[in-house]
Amino acid sequence: MSIARRAWHAASLAVSRAASGYPRRVSLLRRCSRTACGRPATTTLTYVYADQTAVLGPLATYAEPHAYDLCEVHSDRLSAPRGWEVLRLVHDDPHAHSSDDLLALADAVREAAQPRPVPADGTERAPFEMREVARKGHLRVLRPTD
Repeated sequence: MSIARRAWHAASLAVSRAASGYPRRVSLLRRCSRTACGRPATTTLTYVYADQTAVLGPLATYAEPHAYDLCEVHSDRLSAPRGWEVLRLVHDDPHAHSSDDLLALADAVREAAQPRPVPADGTERAPFEMREVARKGHLRVLRPTD
């Protein structure tokens, strides 16, 4: 390494160290685990050695040492050793809502909007009349009052 390059490298480390306390900045974007690939990771590869299975699923929430993050290109070209099975899990959009979720939400809103029936004797009872039976720390055991 030339003297000018070493001086530039030392100066860049000093600037970044002064700014953050670390020698260089770390990207929060997870990258593909394959050597020399800088693409963003889209899937996570894990191995189940007992079943001789490679499991390729959606990107894990946290990076773990026993799992490998792969980009789209490398996850499409993935092959397993002879005798092993590749299990590809369906990648669902976490932001998309299914029709079941939307129907359940609509039913809950309709139910909450309906008026509560009044008892025939005319006395209106609160919907959740409970009495405390026992307590342990911040937890309470409640039973309905009859």
